[in-house]
Amino acid sequence: MGKENKRNISITGSTEFTGIRLKAPAPYAAGIPGVKTALQHAFKEMGVVRSLHGLAHMNQKEGFDCPGCAWPDPEKPSKLGEYCENGAKALAEEATNKKADAAFFARHSVEELSTWTDYQIGKSGRLTEPMLLRPGSVHYEPVTWEKAFSLIASELRQLDTPDEGVFYTSGRSSNEAAFLYGLFVRAFGTNNMPDCSNMCHESSGVALSQTLGIGKGSVKLEDFEEAEIVIVMGQNPGTNHPRMLSALQKCKENGGKIISINPLEEAGLIRFKNPQEFKGVLASGTPLTDLHLQVKINQDVSLLKLLIKKLAALDETSPQVFDHEFINRYTHGYEVLIGHLKQFSEKELLALCGVAEEHIDRAVELLAQKNKIIICWAMGLTQHKNGVANIKECVNLLLLKGSLGRPGAGTCPVRGHSNVQGDRSVGIMHQVSPELNASIAKTFGFIAPEKEGLDTVHAIEAMHQGRAKVFIALGGNFVSAASDTIYTAEALQNCKLTVNISTKLNRTHLTAGKTALILPTLGRSELDRKEGKPRFFTVENSMGKVHRSKGLLAPASDQLKSEPEIIGAMAHAYFEGNHVVDWEGLSEDYALIRAKLEEVITSFKGLSAKSEGSGFYLPNNVRDLDFSKLPNGKAQFSCCPLPDHQLKPHEFLLMTVRSHDQFNTTIYGLHDRYRGVYNERRVIFMHPDDMRANALEKLEVVHLISSYDGKERKAYNFLVIPYNIPQGNLASYFPETNVLVPYNHFADQSHTPISKSIVVTLEKASHV
Repeated sequence: MGKENKRNISITGSTEFTGIRLKAPAPYAAGIPGVKTALQHAFKEMGVVRSLHGLAHMNQKEGFDCPGCAWPDPEKPSKLGEYCENGAKALAEEATNKKADAAFFARHSVEELSTWTDYQIGKSGRLTEPMLLRPGSVHYEPVTWEKAFSLIASELRQLDTPDEGVFYTSGRSSNEAAFLYGLFVRAFGTNNMPDCSNMCHESSGVALSQTLGIGKGSVKLEDFEEAEIVIVMGQNPGTNHPRMLSALQKCKENGGKIISINPLEEAGLIRFKNPQEFKGVLASGTPLTDLHLQVKINQDVSLLKLLIKKLAALDETSPQVFDHEFINRYTHGYEVLIGHLKQFSEKELLALCGVAEEHIDRAVELLAQKNKIIICWAMGLTQHKNGVANIKECVNLLLLKGSLGRPGAGTCPVRGHSNVQGDRSVGIMHQVSPELNASIAKTFGFIAPEKEGLDTVHAIEAMHQGRAKVFIALGGNFVSAASDTIYTAEALQNCKLTVNISTKLNRTHLTAGKTALILPTLGRSELDRKEGKPRFFTVENSMGKVHRSKGLLAPASDQLKSEPEIIGAMAHAYFEGNHVVDWEGLSEDYALIRAKLEEVITSFKGLSAKSEGSGFYLPNNVRDLDFSKLPNGKAQFSCCPLPDHQLKPHEFLLMTVRSHDQFNTTIYGLHDRYRGVYNERRVIFMHPDDMRANALEKLEVVHLISSYDGKERKAYNFLVIPYNIPQGNLASYFPETNVLVPYNHFADQSHTPISKSIVVTLEKASHV
């Protein structure tokens, strides 16, 4: 069990096993099993009629955006259904018929609920009315919306400074809600706006901004059809972004090649059985990966340097390998980079990355011949101390090949939650933007704060030390998503007030402050009406396209409010109706929010009209090869150091991963079908030779221990599974292993937690 507090809360929940069954890892993704599993989840949670109605309208132009990942929709969505297995599971979770109502909270104390697993908590059902946890109480009880807003306003007014408030945002929120939320926080007087980007793609944003001038990717969905090579790095699209497999399939059908780079060989990149095609149902499907480079954890820089070094050697005899016309016209730092590479030997880099040399040479052969190259990546590159360097090394390769600003080429950071990129685009950030502040002053007539706010890891530290006293979350499951679970939970429990705007119960509601509020909100799929007329939101996908989302399912309760309505009511209560901004008016009229958003952020000009249908792309300087805002007006090459992992004997490097039955911290079920693990999450994947060297048997129980700065962190009770993973490396599911990630060890510059490269040791359970 986890550490306990005054309410006798178990911070990490149950560590009991649930009855593991093992099979061979799956040789393909999707197919009939994917369809069957998706419908089983949906029918169980929503019923047949509601499920079919919802699924038929998800990711359609006049429907609602999937509440799962941010993968873009094609121009012509499939009439058979534009969703994947995990998208169907996400809808089932949101639109479930189960209810976590007042009677539920009367039956179950927060002390009892905290002992449940994250899976059990998530299956409680939809929140139906505002709930209050009073100081010293162990039961949430109903509270009126008016009293809830009054309590929030009172606590905010009692703070000595606005910087004692922390305002978190998840990636599920719409552009309208996020813009209004950011506006309120700035009007309140702080930039303490940590968001989920801090924990995932912040490294991408920093690296891309410094090298290319925009913290987003440059490709469009159509580019995958023209790409000659797609490199998928540190990413498992079969589980995390399943609709991406359709794009990779089109790449292969048009003659493109796919190189996967990852410590694990994932089913989704081996073969894809598209359930909407004959060959995906009754035939063998489409083989995807042409070459898998099984890199050691966080040795991507070593691998990329080796590839570039070998390509540079070829370019000396055949100058067509690199695109020198592009390099000379659009880039800065080429000669310095080539000189930098000379300090590394091929033998050294080969040993570090752990990839067989014949596979390296095959990759070099492919890359030397092509320049329509897309590099895709996710958390496997960003969540390391050198996460920013990992992305910069990817940019180096693309710049050398001239693989930017042309069809079929570019950067593709694959975002997780469905509008995490949109949140940042409309102003959710802890950094100060003088341009944004000036626009806010011009449009709304108040001065936004000029002091930089707290990001996620520093907000946790401030709450733990008592320097921040009120925590408000617009969605998300903060305690389970963040690093250092016990420390983060203690930080929240130190707060005078915690407020969570949520659709469903999660562990953050249980690791509450002295006083806590749960404010239930409409889900993405639910009909949002005002005076009988339906309202719509907008969202931004992973490739920078903004489009509408309009729910249609009956809401879980008549007491639910939309996120803008909740934000506007909080602001109105705090300012007591005496402010230059008409908070209530904005919160009720989303068109008015969009009109103000257009004024403040000019790239959204014409938002309401242009978001109709398939939507519109926001400006992207890389697509236009415009690097005028960078030094010398050019894209920047980077000289990146090698990662530094000095492992001692019996130490391992652990990366946290998702099961196929989860999305972020939401656990849909207990089966990781693609890796062959059923009915269990407390597992550790380990190379058989490492097991033998450490005298470990299959399914033996171990504890995982990390030690940073003299502090030991322990995750209890994990079953060892022999698996195809590089020696010295381990993999295990989060959020169960987030307890091992130190809050104060994070990526340079981006402050993203090191969730993909944690130094750990193993301890046999029998030794305790």
